[in-house]
Amino acid sequence: MAKEASSGARRAASEKSRRPWLSRLSIYLKALGPGIVTGAADDDPSGIATYSQIGAQFGFALLWTMLFSYPLMAVIQEISAWIGRVTGVGIAGNIRRHYSAGILYPLIGLLLIANVINLGADLGAMGSALQLAIGGPALLYTVGFGVISVIGAVALPYKQYAEYLKWTTLVLFVYAATALIVKFPLIPVMLGTFIPSITFSNSYWTALTAVFGTTISPYLFFWQASVEVEEQRAAPHEKPLKHAPRQAPA
Repeated sequence: MAKEASSGARRAASEKSRRPWLSRLSIYLKALGPGIVTGAADDDPSGIATYSQIGAQFGFALLWTMLFSYPLMAVIQEISAWIGRVTGVGIAGNIRRHYSAGILYPLIGLLLIANVINLGADLGAMGSALQLAIGGPALLYTVGFGVISVIGAVALPYKQYAEYLKWTTLVLFVYAATALIVKFPLIPVMLGTFIPSITFSNSYWTALTAVFGTTISPYLFFWQASVEVEEQRAAPHEKPLKHAPRQAPA
């Protein structure tokens, strides 16, 4: 009995010592939200299709663009997040507050056109990928993905939908797994990353525009600010930081 009690006490002490670590991990995972979702969204199907085509055409020659596109994307995403969290409205709402309708409507019109084209490219790439995997009509898969996306965004409450989106970001571990499994020549990769190789041809400049365009996408900035606003409104005690600056450190 004494041995069992001693063993039970040790187990309880061991579990208690692990709880702070688990609780910290739980708090950290719950804190992951708009940033990880919108960041993962930038690895969209149209982006993957674009990078794949460029890699097939130019090999590792355009890897150097990552040194510029990633910092630019990260900084602009953070600026967009602060705009939403500080003001309590998205980018379009702030443009409406501070600029005339002559500036607002053309900008929103351009955004709408870019978003529709990007959305069509995403759905089309998803349909084509599923066709490669299981066969069948890519157009039907594309329409199906579109219907599922609309139903999810409209029918599900925001908080529940945001949780689903957060869990889908786990698919990004596929990139890490691929890098560990696939054998690639290290020296050409390093040369392509740190030594720009520029070719003065139409195909090269088209590819360069596609890389920056699909990485630094305008819909991400508007979405990032809007999601920050939605998260703030969904939290019971949070207010825009311009009204509650004490909430900023959290």
